[in-house]
Amino acid sequence: MRCPFSLGSCTQFIRRPGNWERFALAVLFLCALASPLYSDQVTINFEGFADGTAVTTQYAGLAFSNAAVATAGVSLNEFEFPPHSGLNVAFDNGGPITIVFSNAVSSFDAFFTYSVPLTLDAFNSSNTLVASANSLFSNNEGISGVPDSSPNERIQVSSSGGISSVEIMGAASGGSYTIDDVTYSTSTSIPEPGSLILALAGSAMLIAFRQRSFVAGVFGLA
Repeated sequence: MRCPFSLGSCTQFIRRPGNWERFALAVLFLCALASPLYSDQVTINFEGFADGTAVTTQYAGLAFSNAAVATAGVSLNEFEFPPHSGLNVAFDNGGPITIVFSNAVSSFDAFFTYSVPLTLDAFNSSNTLVASANSLFSNNEGISGVPDSSPNERIQVSSSGGISSVEIMGAASGGSYTIDDVTYSTSTSIPEPGSLILALAGSAMLIAFRQRSFVAGVFGLA
């Protein structure tokens, strides 16, 4: 069955993308690049647990090792190790605290009071070190800390490639620091409303132009 249109009309219908089509595609591409990254931050403060509770998997998406709760006025010496907020902190119980994230995070920070120097190491999913930070002082306890130090030093790490676990090293046997108000964040790409409008406008222009080309090709108007 032969083409019902003339050869000239058929060749007009099968054509390379024109300027308007290229423009519409460029708009769509720029909208994709314009989608910003938003960070969802989560903070945990260890409140609501009884003194001495082992912290393991009580927080969704996190798995702690060598961490236990200490409460001010019970087992916690709040004069040397004051909480950053509330009454509870966690401490290194028997070794360095490690935290494993079920989904990689982009940053991690917390407030530490310590009797020995601390090192905070961050690892990716291959257990490769991707970031590291050290405490500013050798001891920042409330009474016994070195000059110019103060309790609850904020220590933080970040990695654009993602952090799957962290380890906080103090004394190898534990009992050397407290940690409070742990905050971590994940990044999510979400198009802004303006980007979505531009994308829809670009798509509409592309569709309209292709329809115009089709009609012109059929009726020999091009």
